[in-house]
Amino acid sequence: MADILPMQEATALGLHAAVLIASGDQPMAMAAMATRLSASEAHLSKVLQTLVHAGVLTSKRGPHGGYSLVKDASEVSLLDVYRAFEGDIRQDGCLFSTKVCSRASCTLGNLVGSVRLQVHQYLRSTTLEDAAKEQGR
Repeated sequence: MADILPMQEATALGLHAAVLIASGDQPMAMAAMATRLSASEAHLSKVLQTLVHAGVLTSKRGPHGGYSLVKDASEVSLLDVYRAFEGDIRQDGCLFSTKVCSRASCTLGNLVGSVRLQVHQYLRSTTLEDAAKEQGR
């Protein structure tokens, strides 16, 4: 069942970092983010660079520098961040990476496909702004 939503630690950290950045109104320093997220600066640096290369974040050096969103937080979905690390979420209903059975329907019915669809819809419809507001509660 682990293949229903593959998520590396870097992806989870990227999601949390993006939401943290979205909750502020100025660029956020990587060291401050690492402290808030209990992450190593080296690992977080790689994660943030992935988001910069994906066009989600921008970085600015210097005393007033840090990381900020390229677009408004209301225009960036959790799916945008997820895709930067994992690519697209599978939309099929099979647990196996390649089809191994000849059945017309899955032993688990539509459970796998339904869960994948629900996760995809949630990530697509939830913006960084939404997630930041939710965390602020």
